[in-house]
Amino acid sequence: MDTFRSIAVFRQVVESGSFASAAERLEMSTAAVSKHVKCVEQRLGIRLLNRNSRNLSLTEPGSVYFERCRSILDNLQATELELGSLSAAPRGTLRITCPSWYAGRRLTSLLAQYHRRCPQVVVDASCEDRFADLVEEGYDLALRIVTTPQSLPAALIARPVRAETFQLAASREYLRRHRAPISAEELLSHDFVAAGNASSLTLVSDHGPCEVPVHIVLRCRSMNGVVNAVAAGIGIAPIPTAYFEDPQYEGTLMPVLPGQRLADAKLYVLYVSAAFLPLKIRTFVDFVVECLSGRRNQRQGSTPLRNLEIESST
Repeated sequence: MDTFRSIAVFRQVVESGSFASAAERLEMSTAAVSKHVKCVEQRLGIRLLNRNSRNLSLTEPGSVYFERCRSILDNLQATELELGSLSAAPRGTLRITCPSWYAGRRLTSLLAQYHRRCPQVVVDASCEDRFADLVEEGYDLALRIVTTPQSLPAALIARPVRAETFQLAASREYLRRHRAPISAEELLSHDFVAAGNASSLTLVSDHGPCEVPVHIVLRCRSMNGVVNAVAAGIGIAPIPTAYFEDPQYEGTLMPVLPGQRLADAKLYVLYVSAAFLPLKIRTFVDFVVECLSGRRNQRQGSTPLRNLEIESST
């Protein structure tokens, strides 16, 4: 049995807290995980773990061995990242997470262009409206839209890409049943669809942001759910302006208070800080910033991407 593999499995068992959790993360059977740990113990001639049906703990020698193993594996990973960053061409699987409403033509067009530049990279995209933990869930990077940069995880590198605009919207059918509001005050008498746990609307005037409480009649856990609910005539909601250009909603979605400014939102690309960033991550980050920020240049085909300065979030 491969020694390094068994050591890595042992580390995962300790960090996960159980054989079953480690097996799930490693996509192995619990029996295989147990066999790897047993192999390490037999080779060393010592017991590393105290375990029963409910609890798992390190023995004293197991604690020493775990710390040394973690240091060795971390150094090995850093070395592989360093070598990978010197590779002539990006390759491997790139796991990304992004909002569900990016799963349409915008994302597929972006990925098609990236594939033409970096054909040896396989992108594994998860489109979901939640803030996945990049470290815990093994993602390489995330695309996130936030209104307050302070809400971004301080442990991650955050590259601002571009502003994302939102507009209050309702369906034609809803506006036939309810008189369209002509002021922010009139929003109080309307039904609203909310994304997640939101209970108010942030409007911006010359005097600064203002929180307006709204009457929530439906909550959705995805932006696609919000837009479909608005299109069905359930209520008003702030939605990304890109939806107004979607043929699926043409003639259905109508802007509400188009002169009213909503709180600014910005798209960020996030990734874990590392001394040696793998080329597959660096090229994708640079590509996203180049394509979506409006700073596209005249380079074509396989011309190398310019390495932009990394900005750390604070």
